[in-house]
This record gives sequence, C-alpha cells and structure tokens, in this order.
Amino acid sequence: MAFNVLFATAVLCLTALSLSVSGEIIPIDEPCLGCLCEANGECSPHMKCSGEVCGMFGITYAYWADSGRPVIAGSKPTDSDAYPKCANDPKCAKESVIGYMNRYAQDCNHDRVVDCSDYAAIHKLGGFGCKGHLPQDYKMRFKTCQLSLKELSG
Repeated sequence: MAFNVLFATAVLCLTALSLSVSGEIIPIDEPCLGCLCEANGECSPHMKCSGEVCGMFGITYAYWADSGRPVIAGSKPTDSDAYPKCANDPKCAKESVIGYMNRYAQDCNHDRVVDCSDYAAIHKLGGFGCKGHLPQDYKMRFKTCQLSLKELSG
C-alpha cells in the first residue's frame, strides 16, 4: 500500500513538473511550415522520393507513421504506396508535419515556449532528439527564412 501511494505521488509530481516546465505551446502555422520546408533544402512541391526521404519536407516512413499516417483522398493508410503518395503531396505532407509536431511538441531550446524554433529541431532531429545540435546548413536556412518573415511583417 505504501508503495502505491509513493508511486502515485511521484507520478503526480513529475506530471506537475513537466507541465510547469513546458510553458506556452504556440501551434504550428503556415509561415512556420514554410520555414521548415525551406530549411530542409529545395522547397519544391515537385520533389519526389530520394533515398529514405520523400517530398518537400523530407519525410521518412517512420516520421509519416508517427504523424498518424495521413493519406491523400482515395488512399488508405494500409496501401503500400500511402506513405510516398502523402509525403510527395504538399497538402498531405503538411498534415504529416502538423501531426508529428502535435505528437512531439516540446521545449527543445529551454526557453519555456514551444514555438517554430522547437518545431524546426523536432522536424530535423526527431521527437526524442530535438535537444541535440542542428546541422549548420539546416539551421542557417531556417534562420534566414525566419528573418525574412520578420522583415516582411514589419
């Protein structure tokens, strides 16, 4: 009995700690999606599969599966070509990125806000590796896109 009380108390404390540390969560939006695409490299809706990644966001099969397996109209998640069809379709690929971010949203840079900078790290490094170091070229393309957006907005 004492163990159960101790375990329940520990779970409640850890839950409260994780909620207080995570802070505000800003939902991913179109400008952020655009910068994730730009950071990935050539952001073209005509990109196809190359090696283990597909489409303009560079989505892997595992990423797509973790995102909830979205599909284009007329497809089923169990279809053998559901992943590449989705990842190569701009609308479905965006749904995949949004699903992945919703699943793994976290404060990767410890600023107490989950925002586009965190989503960039999650997109490139994965939901369990986002506190790692981003490749320099990816980071520079992302920052350049973010600066361009700030300049456009005034």
